[in-house]
Amino acid sequence: MPEVRVWFREKISRRGLLWGGLAAAGGSAIAGTASGQSGHSGHGAVYSGNAEAPPAHLTTHGSMITVGDVDAERNGFDPSKMVTDWEKGSVSTLADGRILRTFEIEAVDREIEIAPGIMFPAWTYNGRVPGPALRATEGERLRIVFRNLGSHPHSMHFHGIHAARMDGVPGAGLINPGDEFVYEFDARPFGCHLYHCHALPLKRHIHKGMYGLFVIDPDPVRHPELAEVARSRLLGTPENAEWQEFAMVMNGFDTNFDNENEVYAVNTVAHAYMKRPIRIVRDRPVRIYLANVVEFDPINSFHLHANFFDYFEQGTTLTPTLRTVDLITQVQAQRGILEFTYKDHETGLYMFHPHQSEFTELGWTGMFDVVEAVA
Repeated sequence: MPEVRVWFREKISRRGLLWGGLAAAGGSAIAGTASGQSGHSGHGAVYSGNAEAPPAHLTTHGSMITVGDVDAERNGFDPSKMVTDWEKGSVSTLADGRILRTFEIEAVDREIEIAPGIMFPAWTYNGRVPGPALRATEGERLRIVFRNLGSHPHSMHFHGIHAARMDGVPGAGLINPGDEFVYEFDARPFGCHLYHCHALPLKRHIHKGMYGLFVIDPDPVRHPELAEVARSRLLGTPENAEWQEFAMVMNGFDTNFDNENEVYAVNTVAHAYMKRPIRIVRDRPVRIYLANVVEFDPINSFHLHANFFDYFEQGTTLTPTLRTVDLITQVQAQRGILEFTYKDHETGLYMFHPHQSEFTELGWTGMFDVVEAVA
């Protein structure tokens, strides 16, 4: 009997379940070399196998790529737009002259499409996974009005500095369905942070989609020794406008609820940035705000092809914590800022992905489309 159980586990591996199930459903989401199918171009069309060969960037890793497109309108969010979509909230002025920045967040149960034809019953912030990428400035007063429109108790736990009653854990800020709570605290420290639900069981609430980026830009006045660097990170400044900034949340999805992921992605949709590469102007520097929120796997990583970057662990420093690296690893909730440039490169498509091959093949891989500046 033990041998039979081992054999059975091997035969129903998570990859086998995913791809086997898709094949039984008609194979609409599978790309395989045997069928001669692959995605078509950076514009998301489907390669039918009638041309001489699919585009080279979609045959990488043995054509292990989904075929077809996820319906962004039905999903309510588009990874191609999410990567540059910062939620800045509404701004007013307090009696002491400080800025009050207010965000409104709703917990909503919503079925989302994570790969062509693969639906997932998500718990969301504002109807999207990951939730909105909140962005504020160091020293501002933050007010987050949270309404729970979902079917389970939820909360918002911010990786930052705040009072115990604002911590979003059971006993402090856990909100029942139909209720509302206002989190309020100062924006500190500056950096690339995270928020997520802290209701129990924690792994279920996070895995179901309740997480998002929380970026606090440095106030240059508070950092006179590195004011120019701080201004380059401060959204809305001329110095920041020179940068191409992207929000990337690495995530995964357990589609059969066996505590193992079948689909991996950046910003939820498998292979989204393979089918629609992220456009980068060659002469302008690049900054990525990267966070890992994969549940069930102990570690994730980010590898940049044909280039190296400087890395700012958790974004809480204005000088790199790692210089000239092409790979970093992150455990869950670890995050940081990557800075690099393609100014000395030729134009073309450059890959990025984790260095866990299984993650790459199951959806977490993409391309940068490096182009000359457009007049």
